[in-house]
Amino acid sequence: MSALTERFEKLLAQGQDTAILRFSLGNAWLAEDPARAALHFARATELDPMYSAAWKMLGKACAAQGDTAGAIGAYTRGIEVAEARGDIQTAREMRVFLKRLSTSQAPDSAH
Repeated sequence: MSALTERFEKLLAQGQDTAILRFSLGNAWLAEDPARAALHFARATELDPMYSAAWKMLGKACAAQGDTAGAIGAYTRGIEVAEARGDIQTAREMRVFLKRLSTSQAPDSAH
């Protein structure tokens, strides 16, 4: 655990449970522990359901741990949120990630 991650965890332990703190914790844990990161991103979306970047990162964390259904759900909801907020770039990125997941899940037509 990095010093920054440790500092974020201490803030959380002190009761400072905010969407931004959870988003920061999710980013801090993503490379090391995607499942743990996903929990923080999910909590960020609970605290602020209109946090489009948190939806995007929740999708990435789910995909990183092999939870394709979770990633698809996060990206789908995230696109709705991003469009409602006018966050066109984030919506566009999530569409690309969603398409990649859908393509990788398509049945092999060679059989």
